Amino acid sequence: MPMPELPEVETIVNGLRGPLIGRTFTGVRVGWENIVARPAVPEFQRRIRGQQILSIRRRGKYLIADLSGGDSLIIHLKMTGQLTVRPGDAPADKYGHIVFDLDNGRQLRFLDTRKFGRVYLVADEKEVVGSLGPEPLADDFTLSAFSALVRKRKGTLKPLLLNQQFIAGIGNIYADEALFVAGLHPQRKADTLTEEEIERLYQAIRQVLRQALADQGTTFDRAYRKVDGEEGEHQENLRVFRRKGQPCPRCGSTIERILVGGRGTHFCPRCQK
Repeated sequence: MPMPELPEVETIVNGLRGPLIGRTFTGVRVGWENIVARPAVPEFQRRIRGQQILSIRRRGKYLIADLSGGDSLIIHLKMTGQLTVRPGDAPADKYGHIVFDLDNGRQLRFLDTRKFGRVYLVADEKEVVGSLGPEPLADDFTLSAFSALVRKRKGTLKPLLLNQQFIAGIGNIYADEALFVAGLHPQRKADTLTEEEIERLYQAIRQVLRQALADQGTTFDRAYRKVDGEEGEHQENLRVFRRKGQPCPRCGSTIERILVGGRGTHFCPRCQK
């Protein structure tokens, strides 16, 4: 089951800004203590109460809410985490493991069927996201910056793109898609790429992520949901991911699936030699 990646998390962030920015937390109920990674639950509940949400943003696959008391509320959805804003008197959710009460009577609810998601409340966000690599859609993520990063690496392309310390926000879906658009085999070594191939990969990463953002993310197995509960639409536009045995949209060859670095990887054997 794919984990929400940059486009999915960014879509959720965009959906939360309207109902949450300017609101104040009046309390929080934790139904499953392990969902709070830090601090301990009693301190988490005490510290967050009375803090106003100043802004909401994304870093890699993490959502970050900047709070008036100087803390950052950081949420990682992992595989099946969902965030929704509902009236306080709405029926309880079966998998609603943490519920934040807001000053307008509504609630921010974190649902997670598999219980992999985590929540952090920290004074310094670097404790959680400090090791992440650059944002692939940022203005300062230039071709020259990307080329310099690649030139320092010798590893296989697919695991490299999944390495959050190399680039933040790319997961299994968009690594496969970007490598296909760039025409690069997922088992190629980074130190074998020409400058022209590096540029193709750079442009492919940004193109694929932007298209997925425009489609408001990819939904498989009912895992990822937007804040309003609706699915994303990008699964209709995927070129290779989860299309094993289907014809390549570029050349008609049969798309294959192999394991690369322990991860299921989809590619066209003709377009990505």
